[in-house]
This record gives sequence, C-alpha cells and structure tokens, in this order.
Amino acid sequence: MGPHPAVAAIRLAVRRVLHDLLTEHHRAPAAVPHALSHESPPLVLVACSGGADSMALASALAFESPKLGVRAGGITVDHGLQPGSEARAAEVVQRLRELGLDPVDSVAVTVGRTGGPEAAARDARYAALDTAAERHGAAAVLLGHTRDDQAETVLLGLARGSGIRSLSGMAAVSGAGGRYRRPFLELDRQTARKACMVQSLPVWDDPHNADPAYTRSRLRHEGLPALEKALGKGVVEALARTARLSRDDADALDSWASQAEATVRDAAGLLECAKLYALPPAVRRRVLRRAAIEAGAPAGSLFARHIEEIDRLITGWRGQGAINLPGKVVARRQGGRLVIRQG
Repeated sequence: MGPHPAVAAIRLAVRRVLHDLLTEHHRAPAAVPHALSHESPPLVLVACSGGADSMALASALAFESPKLGVRAGGITVDHGLQPGSEARAAEVVQRLRELGLDPVDSVAVTVGRTGGPEAAARDARYAALDTAAERHGAAAVLLGHTRDDQAETVLLGLARGSGIRSLSGMAAVSGAGGRYRRPFLELDRQTARKACMVQSLPVWDDPHNADPAYTRSRLRHEGLPALEKALGKGVVEALARTARLSRDDADALDSWASQAEATVRDAAGLLECAKLYALPPAVRRRVLRRAAIEAGAPAGSLFARHIEEIDRLITGWRGQGAINLPGKVVARRQGGRLVIRQG
C-alpha cells in the first residue's frame, strides 16, 4: 500500500521541483558558481519555521532528495519576537536533523520597523536565507507557501489597490538566479497539515498567525471565511487561479514595456513625451516606473499614486511643476522631454 494521499501529494510536488533543479544543474556551463557546478550534487535547503507547512516540506525533501542524488539541508530563522524563540529554533534544528537533513542551521535576526512588523520580519528573514544560501553554496531554498497563502497575498494586493503585478501573488520561482522555489503553491494548507499528522511530525503553531493585530491573520481567520460564506467554497482556488493568470499578463506587459522603452528615448537617452503618449497606458506606466527606479527611487516605496502623477506630465500636461518621488528623485517635463533624476 502506498503512502497517504496527503504525503504522496507533498512528495510529488517536491519531486517536480527537484527534477527542475537537476535539469538546470546539468545544463549549467562549467564556469558557473559552485552552487550550480557539476563537481558535486546540488544542495537544496528548506526554510523551516516548525509550522505544518514547512515541516511537511522538510519531510518531503528528506524523502525525495536521496533518490534523486540531491543533498538536502535546512535553515530556521529566529526572529526573536516571542519569549522562548531561541529554544523553539533549537527544537526545529533537532527535528530537521532527525529527518536526516544536513547541514542544518539556526540564524537569529534583528527585526526592524520599516514597512510595519510583518514586512520588517519578512525582510529580515529573506536576508538571513540569502546569507545562508550563499554561505553553504545552495542551489535553491524551498519555501512552504501554500495555495491558501497565495489567496491571501492576492487579496492583500487587491485591498491596497495595487496593479496586476501585485495580484499575481507569489511566483513559484523567485529571487536572484531563481533561488527560491515554492513547491506547495498548488496544494492547500490542510494537505500539508494532514501530511504532518499521518507521519507523526510535531508542528508548532505560531501565535502570530492567530493574532488579530496582524493584517494577514485577520484576513485568514475572518476575511476569507466571510468570503466563502458569501460566495461559496472555491474562493481560495479561484484567487490562486487569478494569481497565475495575472502573472502571465504582467510578464507579457513587462516584456512589452522593456522593448518599448528603447523606442521612446531620443539620441541623448531622454524620454520623449509624444512617443510615451502614444503607448498603451499599461505599457507607458511600466516604462515610467522602470525609469524612476533606474534614477534611484526605491522600488518598495514607489506606489501607484507616484506613477500616476508622473503619467499626468505626459497625458495631462498643464505646465505643472516637478514631481517629488521617493529616494529624492524628481520628475519634470522639459521641452517635450521627461527628465527623471535625483534632485
């Protein structure tokens, strides 16, 4: 008799990702960094908090990696936001080692305040994971985000009034060189929890995930259940599907904007307002956003309202003055050209 359906599902999801990594590994030229070289099997790390999603992921990686000739390790990040966090991180390390993962690290981080507590914790976590991946020469870091997490991300983007890129949610592959992989984006949270239960894997439920002080927690425990009550089951699946479709559209528009940018600059490299005006709005705004970021505006602080203000210099020109952007970047219209530079 085969494994429980939930266990089979998580293992299949991880196996597919490992196959992709091995394909990339064998195609890589000899001159690439050690993490992707042909001299040794690639190392894959799992980011594990001790929760059901990441413990299920760790168990599947531990099971599949020896069969495929992949080295498997783990990393847990201690955010230091709760009493006893150091001891819990040590417990996670022990559980990962019991699964057979090696190397296994625990990294303590200091969480700042920029962007709010959730964003600050996320930034600190990814910085720690990047550092760990580089230190160990890892080809990839697996993350346990599920279809439910994807649905929440789409709703948060919708609530912010963000564009289609925000609605595309989390990518299955992201980060520098495709470092981060999310095998569970097509699986629901209950599948991961069930897989842990039938394998007798202990899991830790982070109290922050149930704390109404956090936006995502309120959405998870109040918002999504209310939507399902009003609209019926299937909301999570529909939102995840929206993310996939939106990502395809956003990728296509980004590619279009990248090609169009070269056609709207003059010989000196300045953006020509008349040529910008002729572009479809979705493409033009992407060109403007790219130009603002290249001038020094931090991408994370550049919002839709900033791009709309720059866009009015093109579409609603009435002699208005310069637009101040994050990063001390200034956008102004001069002689039919759009000049964006640090002021």
